[in-house]
Amino acid sequence: FDPRLIVMIAPAVAKAAMDSGVATRPITDFDAYRSQLEQFVYHSGNFMKPIFSSARRASARRIVYAEGEDERVLRAVQVVVDEKLARPVVIGRPMVVEQRIERLGLRVRPGTDFDLINPDRDDRYREYWSEYLRLTARKGVSEAYAKLEMRRRPTLIGAMMVRLGAADGMICGTAGPFSEHLRYIDQVIGKQKGSRVYAAMNTLMLPGRQLTLVDTHVNIDPDAEQLAEITIAAADELRRFGILPKVALLSHSHFGSSDHPSALKMRETLARLRTLAPALEVDGEMHGDAALDPAIRGAAVTDCALAGGANLLVMPGIDAANISYNLLKTAAGNNVAIGPVLLGAARPVHVLTPSATVRRIVNMT
Repeated sequence: FDPRLIVMIAPAVAKAAMDSGVATRPITDFDAYRSQLEQFVYHSGNFMKPIFSSARRASARRIVYAEGEDERVLRAVQVVVDEKLARPVVIGRPMVVEQRIERLGLRVRPGTDFDLINPDRDDRYREYWSEYLRLTARKGVSEAYAKLEMRRRPTLIGAMMVRLGAADGMICGTAGPFSEHLRYIDQVIGKQKGSRVYAAMNTLMLPGRQLTLVDTHVNIDPDAEQLAEITIAAADELRRFGILPKVALLSHSHFGSSDHPSALKMRETLARLRTLAPALEVDGEMHGDAALDPAIRGAAVTDCALAGGANLLVMPGIDAANISYNLLKTAAGNNVAIGPVLLGAARPVHVLTPSATVRRIVNMT
């Protein structure tokens, strides 16, 4: 049931065939062969390969998983340990975690392969609720409520671990609404310096192309100023992945065909980006098909600043972004996605969704 076995078994069979003299076409580069096999296992392999290599070079980083009792999380932890990507920190009741590890046939062991945080009994409990109370005392949180929340909210515990240096990053969100997790992140971690807004970025592996969409989960109806900030943040994140961002600002309007407020918003976003990020390859407002097909754009305008197909699609609102993302993921993307990547937070903390797969948890790690 573990698709990674193809990378282990096939090379072993091939080597045995070579050693016994059966193989008439011996493999000369086993590293290259394994790399090719990985593409059969994971559709996101090409995109994630440099990220995985970077992670292995910093494998001592501690990543805390808020929903540590979730079977998908435990399976992901096994992969993270096997691939030497990070030091997992799992939040969950020890008895439940250990029973599920046994039932799933996993090899990881708490205390040896990963750290296990018991939300019902942790030596840092007083330190954590005291800090949470300090952060929220003037925001409607009492001492009694701070104590209660710090026992029952794994995302809050994980965020506090990151804040106080007990972990280097956090992944949460496999259960519950996105907004609920983001609330605790905002209270404890906050926005990075210079950021005024959070946003969610998702990347899809589609046939023949890779597309990134913003903002899929956070801002209902962002204004032009917010959209410009989100676009720049998403473009910076793509550059971290080694990808040159090519940005299309999407709308029902096509290069001035409508003066509806939503179209004017995207037009103003472009004007702001021209000032704030003059080197960014971006244009709009345009239709979705024009973003992907330069011939359609060329029929509308002759001076488009965007060359080729866009790889970063900026939507006018959360409805368009979320609907487009889920339709593309299901209809054309084999349910393979990377994200949501949370933009704008002061520390590396990310909120997944209840539909997250084991591979998506690994990718986000």
